[in-house]
Amino acid sequence: MPSPSVPSGGTEKINRELQQYGLVKKMETLLDITQIQAILPHRYPFLMVDRIIEYEPNKRVVGIKNVTLNEPFFAGHFPGAPVMPGVLIVEAMAQTAGVMMLANIPDRESKLVFFTGIDDAKFRRPVVPGDQLRLELTVLRLRPRYIRLRGEAYVENQLVAEALISSSLVDRSIVERSDEIKHAAFKPVEQL
Repeated sequence: MPSPSVPSGGTEKINRELQQYGLVKKMETLLDITQIQAILPHRYPFLMVDRIIEYEPNKRVVGIKNVTLNEPFFAGHFPGAPVMPGVLIVEAMAQTAGVMMLANIPDRESKLVFFTGIDDAKFRRPVVPGDQLRLELTVLRLRPRYIRLRGEAYVENQLVAEALISSSLVDRSIVERSDEIKHAAFKPVEQL
């Protein structure tokens, strides 16, 4: 394959030429970060999906997580050799699935998606700053308040992590604090 020449005229021309040679695939953004925030309750620093690029309601969803050095977890995992924790890769999968679960629920502001299971998780290679995670979730079982999915995370078309995940849709009121109740579902332990 001939190597591409660098065209004059800016980034758009460069991107078109790279796509022509199959070096870069154009990804259409179906939902951007602002639209995802309108669906998911997660916020920085715990929002782990940046874009949705494929979506088949109740069947499949594909999200993108851009992994950058300024992620707060890299400060301690590991200094001088930053690696994204595997549990956060699984969390990114779950949030991508959460977009699918919550997208078409009219009262989604009153709901939360909770993990109910993580099975057969495997981590095949480290994810490091500069990687772009492609999070592919396929529905295995779907009920009105329950979902089970196969999640796969890729970097440059290489499988880096996979897991079977289960989640339930719950009413936010079971964990939300109110002005009347100054504590969560637990009563404080009285001091002796």
